[in-house]
Amino acid sequence: MISSDMADPTIINVNGIYYASGTSSEWAPFYPVFSSEDLINWKQTGYVFSSKPEWTSHSFWAPELYHHKNGKIYCYYTARRKGDGISFIGVAVADNPTEEFTDHGLLVEFGREAIDAFVFEDEGQLYITWKAYGLDDRPIELLCSRLSDNGLHLEGEPFSMLVDDLNIGLEGQYHFKKDNYYYIIFSARGCCGFRSNYEVHAARSLNLKGPYEKYENNPILHGGEGDFISCGHGTAVETPDGRMFYLCHAYLKGAGFYGGRQPILQEMFVGDDEWVHFRTGNVARIEQPMPFAGAVQYENLDFEDNFVEGKLKVDWTWNYPYANVKAEIKSNKLSLSTMPEESNNTDAAALCVRPKTPDYAYETLLAADKKESFKGLTLYGDDKNFVAWGNQESKLVLKSVKNEKETTLFEQEYNAEQLHLKIDVTEGCMLQFFWSEDGKNWRNAENTNLNTAFLVRWDRVARPGIMHFGEIDSPGEFSFFKLKNKANASAEKTE
Repeated sequence: MISSDMADPTIINVNGIYYASGTSSEWAPFYPVFSSEDLINWKQTGYVFSSKPEWTSHSFWAPELYHHKNGKIYCYYTARRKGDGISFIGVAVADNPTEEFTDHGLLVEFGREAIDAFVFEDEGQLYITWKAYGLDDRPIELLCSRLSDNGLHLEGEPFSMLVDDLNIGLEGQYHFKKDNYYYIIFSARGCCGFRSNYEVHAARSLNLKGPYEKYENNPILHGGEGDFISCGHGTAVETPDGRMFYLCHAYLKGAGFYGGRQPILQEMFVGDDEWVHFRTGNVARIEQPMPFAGAVQYENLDFEDNFVEGKLKVDWTWNYPYANVKAEIKSNKLSLSTMPEESNNTDAAALCVRPKTPDYAYETLLAADKKESFKGLTLYGDDKNFVAWGNQESKLVLKSVKNEKETTLFEQEYNAEQLHLKIDVTEGCMLQFFWSEDGKNWRNAENTNLNTAFLVRWDRVARPGIMHFGEIDSPGEFSFFKLKNKANASAEKTE
C-alpha cells in the first residue's frame, strides 16, 4: 500500500487504473496523487494543486476524486477560507488525474463549517454530501444537495441525511446503492493523535433521503485489537468483477504510529442480512488477501534526491503556512532559503519527506560556512516544534524547539568546508545525531539521544528533511539527501 502519512483517502478507477489522494493538511504541495494497476503497488504521480487556490488559506483536508461522465476528473476538497478561517468545500477539474487541477472556487459555503465532501450519482442526478458542524443548536449531521450536471454548482435546498444523535461523531462518509438499500459508510469517534479511537459505522435506507437506520452491530470496522490503534474515513472502489475495496486510513500500533495515518485496503461486501461487512472481520488487519490473482507486492522504503534532474522529486513537501520556501537547483546542488511572509512569525523553511518506517536514517552533504544562518537536517512538526542539526557560524549545532522554546543541546566548533550530517531514528521518535567530514567515518554528538514524541501535532506526525533559517541571502547548499530504512542502511563506521 501507500506507506506514508496520507489521511482521509479517496480512490477511483479511471480506464483500469486506480488513483488515490488524501489530506495534505499544512504541507505543500496540496493533495498528493498516487496511481496503481493492482490496488497494492502505488506510485506518486503528482499533486492536485502546486499552489493554493485563491480563496483558501490552509488546512487542506479530505479531497474526494470523482470521475464525471463527461470524462473529466473532479476533486471536491476542504480548506479554510482566507479572512475568517472557516472550513468550506471547493471544486477543481482536470482532464486526467495526473495533471494539475484547475480550481473552480468555493462550492459549499453553508453554515458554520462544511467538510468531507462525497459525490455520487443516483438515477442520473448528481449529489454531494458533507459533514455539517452543529448548525445553530442542531447536532453534527450529514447534509446533502443536488449538484448541477456539470458538477460545479449546488441546486435546490440541502437536506439532512443522518444525524449524530449519539454524540460520537459523524464524518468521512461513503455512499452506494445495492439492491434494495442506500448505504452510508461513515466514521465516528476520535480521528487523530495518540488517543485516536476512530471506527467505521454503517447505516441504510430504502430511500435516498432517508430515514436511515444505523446498524445495531456498529462498528463494522475498528482498531484497538490486532494491528491498528484505529481506522476510518475512506471511500470504496469497485473492481471489474464487482468486488468492493474500501480504502481508509489507520494508525499502526507501537512505533508504527509515528508513520501517521496510513492508507489501508479492506474488502467489503453486502451480506445476506443486507448489511455491509468486511471479508476479514470487523477488526482491521494489516494482512489481507491479494485483490487480484498473481499480484505481487513490492515496497520501496528508501528515498534519495541527488538534485540532478533540475527539479525537486515529487516526494518533497514543505511547510507552506509558516515560511515561503525558496528551493533552487543549480549545478546539481539544492539552494534552500526562506522568504517569510508578513503574516508568518518564523523564518525557518523545512523541506521534508514522509517517513515510511519507524526505523530509518537520513543524511545530507552541505557546504559549511561562518554565516549566521542555520543549514542542516530537521525532524519537523511545525514552526513551533522541530529539531535542527547542522551548521551555524562555523559550529555544529543541535537545537530542539518545543512550543517555541529553543534549547541548544550540542555545540562544537567546525572549520571544514563541507559537512556530512546524519540523523538515526529508532522507534519513530528516538533520535541520535552524527557528523562526518568524508561521509564514511561518523562521529556521534555525545549525550544527545533525544525523544521527539513531542513533535506530533494533533493531525500530523513529524517529517524528516532539510532546513534553513536565518539570513535570507545566506542559503543552505545541499549536494544530496537520502533516507534509508534501517534494514537497508549501510553499516558505516561510527566513532
